[in-house]
Amino acid sequence: MLAKLSTRPAVRRCAGTGVLALALLGAGLPAAPGDRPQPDLSRFYRQKPAWTACKGPEMPKDLQCAKVTVPLDYARPRAGTLDIALARYRATGKSQGSVVLNFGGPGGQGVDELATGGRQFMDLTNGYDVVTFDPRGVGRSSPVSCGDGADEASDTTDDAAVLDHPQALLGQLKKAVGQCVRYSGPVLSHIGTVNASRDLDVIRQALGDGKLNYLGFSYGTRLGAVYAAQFPHKVGRFALDGVDTLTEPLSEQGVAGAEGQQTALDDFLDWCTADIACPFGQDRRAAGDQVVRLVHSLDANPVPTDLGGKFSGQDLVGALVQALYSKELWPSLERALASLVQDGDTRGVLNFASGGSALPVRSGDGTVDPQNIPTDNLQAALMAVNCADDPDRPDAARLARDVKDLLATYEQASPVFGRYRLTELLMCYGRPKGTDFIRDRVKNVDTAKMLLVGTRGDPATPYRWTVETAARLGPSAVVLDNKGDGHTGYTSSACVHRTVDDFLLYGSLPPSGSSCPADGRDWSATSGSDD
Repeated sequence: MLAKLSTRPAVRRCAGTGVLALALLGAGLPAAPGDRPQPDLSRFYRQKPAWTACKGPEMPKDLQCAKVTVPLDYARPRAGTLDIALARYRATGKSQGSVVLNFGGPGGQGVDELATGGRQFMDLTNGYDVVTFDPRGVGRSSPVSCGDGADEASDTTDDAAVLDHPQALLGQLKKAVGQCVRYSGPVLSHIGTVNASRDLDVIRQALGDGKLNYLGFSYGTRLGAVYAAQFPHKVGRFALDGVDTLTEPLSEQGVAGAEGQQTALDDFLDWCTADIACPFGQDRRAAGDQVVRLVHSLDANPVPTDLGGKFSGQDLVGALVQALYSKELWPSLERALASLVQDGDTRGVLNFASGGSALPVRSGDGTVDPQNIPTDNLQAALMAVNCADDPDRPDAARLARDVKDLLATYEQASPVFGRYRLTELLMCYGRPKGTDFIRDRVKNVDTAKMLLVGTRGDPATPYRWTVETAARLGPSAVVLDNKGDGHTGYTSSACVHRTVDDFLLYGSLPPSGSSCPADGRDWSATSGSDD
């Protein structure tokens, strides 16, 4: 079957994965000379967050939460507002202000990530309040959703029927669009990185910082680059780790992502089959075939979950995407797959997915209660943002003509991840054309120096994207070449971690082209780089 356009379980954080959402571009670029006058945004720039202890039994006691209010539409600031959820750890040393973190996605929840993984950033509290946020449409900040009913609307038939009658597929996609509109509300037409960047500047001012200090991972590097283009003179110390592309269309990103994820899966299977506990046995070639058969079997016959839903092959692929980002997750993935293969137990693989409710319920402060974030919010937000950021939108005739070749290309890139990634591309069909701002105007930025970290074995953001994005941003970009593996380098390489912290805390930058060793244990970045 062609990949089911599922909206069920969500993987927790990723750079370019997900299944479903709608993207309708909102207005609101900063005015350039000769543009019409900007609407009055002064009331949004006069806010002071009211910090209180974060609510919830799993929240660290020293983590504080707050919100800022932003316009729904920056072109019409009186037409409605939404609240952006914030969280922070206070500085323990002499404070230089704040450093704002974005953990990626798009669709990743900053508040939850800082709550669960914030200890990895405690060195930064020597000089900063460490702050994060849930971007608009994500988590506690007016989360988008496509609803439980979108699964039925987005089911497709087998490959032969789709390839012979692609109009049937296009009809299913349009039904899914309607579900996203119905369940997401007005924020859906104003989602995307351009508006998220404007929200980020409101956050900067609310924090009392003249310039924004920023650490962005994966998609967060795209957000940082857009901010640098929109607000070049507000850029403080920027570190971008796992650098996203600014120019490749979604169709090419999908192929690159499928290839990278297949390589990560192959590496995992090399490791797994050397262990007697591997659920796929010790025959490496046979193990790869078994994974493909497992995905196809679950697509044909999804298994029930304890949450009352069904777990499909594409749901498994989504879990694999998350689990393969780091080798540290491999033992947990091996155990989860063993439970699934041997006992039909989905709980382990579902641990790589986020839970929630069908529809958002707001808390007293205007943000969304964390227990009531929609289950499909990550996928819905991911596709909403990615489609809003991409100006390419083939019409029905072209898509019907090209779908067979697209399927072949994606499956050649990966027999496991190819259809999943193609589904992402197809889900932009029927959405309005995305912005051309990123592709056309995010370049040659006139900012302070920015540190860009690329990892050679990154399965989600290929190293070449770091090189290409650095060239596009211009002389402001300084590249650190991490020779290791895994998605991003800050949490896996001591060398990258130290280099990024030295820059953010002290302004110390290595020469562009410096490298960190593959084992990540050397604390010093060395000058020079080789291919």
